[in-house]
Amino acid sequence: ILGAICGAHYVRQVAPAYGIPVFVHSDHCAKKLLPWFDGMLEADEAFFAKHGEPLFSSHMLDLSEEPDAENIEICQQYFKRMAPMKLILEMEMGITGGVEDGVDNSGVSKEKLYSTPEDVFAVYEGLQPISERFMIAAAFGNVHGVYKAGNVKLRPELLSEFQTYAEEKTGVKMPYFFVFHGGSGS
Repeated sequence: ILGAICGAHYVRQVAPAYGIPVFVHSDHCAKKLLPWFDGMLEADEAFFAKHGEPLFSSHMLDLSEEPDAENIEICQQYFKRMAPMKLILEMEMGITGGVEDGVDNSGVSKEKLYSTPEDVFAVYEGLQPISERFMIAAAFGNVHGVYKAGNVKLRPELLSEFQTYAEEKTGVKMPYFFVFHGGSGS
């Protein structure tokens, strides 16, 4: 916790000397690391109380190993704390193939590598009433690592299908902000 907080303070102190804007982001917080997330949010709240803005710009909760309903519920709980500070939440859903952070998804069935419009919309329904400041890391065949040609099939057309599905449900044009993990595997 201390290292992340010190790093965020350091970046904030050094950036003005270079005349650059910065975006301070924490990445991949799994369920077992939620105490780390709690510590960063406490630092955000303390910094916000003094400066009117959070220490970090955004945080990522990667609860993709958990069932979707639990993932969304935990994200909602944290997002309620984050929203008053205008912090951005990045949440990962579904499965990004390959191996990352000790999680090996290289052997999962291929259909698990693709989110569905219903999956993505469930995240939107859970988080949007709290704030619009969130990004969804949905799965469209993207993987971590390098694979033999033909083993990975990216389906970027799913992204459009996700947006269309949500537009039809909400009447809002392109309501999702996506962020992507992994790559094509090549």
